[in-house]
Amino acid sequence: MRQAMRTGVAYLPLHGGKAPRWLFDRMTKLSREISIAIVAEFGPEEMLRRLSDPYWFQGLGCVLGFDWHSSGVTTTVCGALKEGTKGLEDELGLYIAGGKGKTSRQTPAQITRYSEIISRDPAPLVYASRMSAKVDSCAVQDGYQLYHHTFLFTAKGDWAVVQQGMNEKNRYARRYHWLGEGVEDFVCEPHAAICSQGFGSALNMVAAESEGARTVATQVASEESPEDLVKELNKLKSLDLPSRHCLSLQDLHPDRLEKIFLHTYERKPECFESLVGMQGVGPKTVRALSLISELVWGVAPSFQDPARYSFAHCGKDGIPYPVDRKTYDKSVDILARAVRKAKLGNREEMEALRRLHRVFP
Repeated sequence: MRQAMRTGVAYLPLHGGKAPRWLFDRMTKLSREISIAIVAEFGPEEMLRRLSDPYWFQGLGCVLGFDWHSSGVTTTVCGALKEGTKGLEDELGLYIAGGKGKTSRQTPAQITRYSEIISRDPAPLVYASRMSAKVDSCAVQDGYQLYHHTFLFTAKGDWAVVQQGMNEKNRYARRYHWLGEGVEDFVCEPHAAICSQGFGSALNMVAAESEGARTVATQVASEESPEDLVKELNKLKSLDLPSRHCLSLQDLHPDRLEKIFLHTYERKPECFESLVGMQGVGPKTVRALSLISELVWGVAPSFQDPARYSFAHCGKDGIPYPVDRKTYDKSVDILARAVRKAKLGNREEMEALRRLHRVFP
């Protein structure tokens, strides 16, 4: 069993507005210098590892002057990193695709464009991007609708994902971190050590204890006729589910799912990952199959919310104190100067920064 890593899910309240231009411009400059420094010292793969750690990511947001306790830290930090490293991708060996809203849907095209430049097959990276989004929207049904997807990768093909969903009812956002080198199976604990506390029940089809449900759901989708599945769903709609059951039957329409069931029956997915990856298979399809698996075949999935991390401090809004623009600009200058000198062979200032890191880790 691989060692648990501090990757996971962060709960953040939805805050309105956006970073002011004067702050975002500074965030872009500082994130560029931080990226250059980390890549120069440790390589681009280390940048992926750090961004996949929700604590480090949250700390980076604080260093950049944004809210610790806000959903906007995800979109703004990722945006600043992408903007800050623009034009330096080949030098850093680090490429960033995707973003918020409509930009997230451009991720495959952006991955392909960068891959052509570095002569790398984009297919595995596009697949990783697509599957990470599909898993967190279909296989993990926790009430959070994805609206942000940032995919980071290196010239060697290593990758990481930072994506976020929102729940308009409880006014919280949830961030999902992925690190490619830790993903042994896209549909079994792909987020590494995700467990512990959350805000309630969730359908977690990627939990280790959901292995039986994944197997049965795949068999049901590929071996049972669409007509029989629709009949079973119609029967289930008249049942009272146990209180622990987070799955609502209210918005399941068996007649509308029949077309998807026909598709899965004809294609016959060989595993749950193939099932989830099929075009047209969405949250309702997976939910229906999990219901049938549990109530007809007696194989229950996990309802353990995979959330692990939560944060509760502020920054951008002036709490605990306003951003000091003069000090911020000086920090950017110091780091940029250290990086420039290091490139020229004078590493005294960079070594000083490393010693500072050892004193204040």
